[in-house]
Amino acid sequence: MTFHNPILPGFYPDPSICRVDEDYYLITSTFEYFPGLPIFHSRDLVHWRQIGHVIHRPSQLNLDGLANSKGLYAPTIRFHNGLFYVINTLIPNFKDPTPPYGNFIVTATDPAGPWSDPYWLEDAPGIDPSLLFDDDGRVWYTGNRIPRTGESDHGHREIWLQELDLNSMQLIGEKYALWDGAAKRAIHPEAPHLYHIGDTYYLMIAEGGTDAYHAVTIARSKTVTGPYESCHRNPILTHRHKGYFSEIAATGHADLVQTQNGEWWMVALGVRPYSTPFEPGYHYNLGRETFMAPVTWEMDGWPVVNARRGGIESEFPSPNLPPHPWPEQPVRDDFNVDTLAFCWNFLRNPREQFWNLTDRPGHLRLRLRPEQLSEWVNPSFVGRRQQHINFVAETLMDFAPENEHECAGVVVYQNSDQHFRCVVSLSHDTRMISLTKRDKKTETQLAEMPLSSNPCYLKVTAQGQAYSFFVSEDGKEWHPVAENVDGRILSTTVAGGFVGTYIGLYASSSGLPSQNIADFDWFDYRGV
Repeated sequence: MTFHNPILPGFYPDPSICRVDEDYYLITSTFEYFPGLPIFHSRDLVHWRQIGHVIHRPSQLNLDGLANSKGLYAPTIRFHNGLFYVINTLIPNFKDPTPPYGNFIVTATDPAGPWSDPYWLEDAPGIDPSLLFDDDGRVWYTGNRIPRTGESDHGHREIWLQELDLNSMQLIGEKYALWDGAAKRAIHPEAPHLYHIGDTYYLMIAEGGTDAYHAVTIARSKTVTGPYESCHRNPILTHRHKGYFSEIAATGHADLVQTQNGEWWMVALGVRPYSTPFEPGYHYNLGRETFMAPVTWEMDGWPVVNARRGGIESEFPSPNLPPHPWPEQPVRDDFNVDTLAFCWNFLRNPREQFWNLTDRPGHLRLRLRPEQLSEWVNPSFVGRRQQHINFVAETLMDFAPENEHECAGVVVYQNSDQHFRCVVSLSHDTRMISLTKRDKKTETQLAEMPLSSNPCYLKVTAQGQAYSFFVSEDGKEWHPVAENVDGRILSTTVAGGFVGTYIGLYASSSGLPSQNIADFDWFDYRGV
């Protein structure tokens, strides 16, 4: 049997994994989205189902006003003595940071939740923290920081270590500098994970930045505080040598897990670049995704990723575990329960209940509010990840705009400055549907046409970088609003940042108060 990569398609970067007996748990970063840090469960490392979020209450963390790609960076999940630990970094807006922020720990007895409020760590600089629960009962924190020399040009950092006291949930004792990467003055050494395997400590990190030069490197020591010896085969994982048009690129930021049968596996992030019908280029709209590869240990005591060919492939033999598929997620969300499915996210903290699943049973109701998608706010937006290069998304919307400021519809969203809005509104008292592109703070109306029906069916499709938008009165005969629109503004290489594309349902009164609502009967999403 084989499995296909990515094991988590779409915007699921910075994976971390742990095993508890025969169960596996995996989490990823989410930045400005809420709920934050999705947690997945598997019995075979191939089939994953989401069981909740680590950050699931607005009261846990303040995500208000975060800029694009600020928020929750790379997490680590570990299990110790009946308790799950997640350690993470909340990155604020640097110009106007609102405490608390920095590195924190949350815990839970059940990985599905509830999770505790954060324990904020004092004097813990840097990002991408991790924990090692050592055999002698001590707990070690690792993170990255500016080197003690103060020389941090071009993103150079070092990995550091300190003991964590579980009673006070604070760092204690001396700080130790461990390693600053395999390359000389390595760029962005980060994402450390420390493992005690046999009589050796292994320190695995990412370096080279998060894009095409991303890599995983490793060092080892007989004592936890070092000195650490760099692996002579470093990097142990990278696709930088494969160029920009590799099927899988930017591999890095990894974690290791050993199965109950003794096999070792690595989860890592990567991207799937795809060219465009408009011009060649290195683009990936789905963001950074979670991949998996086998790991073996050589006689010299160093790990090798995919000894067969090296790197991450699109297909591998499955782990030596009993297959355990979960029921497939339905294509359609009928909104027929009183809570949103785990796949749906908001932007930043929802401080008021602008969505509703009970006022009109079987519908998702969005309340129009002044907040807009182009602002660093919490707009009336409910979105899910684009998980396929080619997809179809459809919905049935009931919405009657009362003035020219009100709009509702579907959006394809990368960030506040890079997105498409296909919405129904009024123009000179005429009901219209329009498509607007926002690119680098500049808005361009690409299409507009009269619309007589309400409710109306809305559809978005993608064939690679070509996005098309349609409307229908009956769900059978579709009329194009705009076809084959260049989607490269949604690519991370154009938009910048660390996130991927969402398809969302949206309603706004564009800066003015409103009592109006938009109802969505159902939402379909499927890869094609």
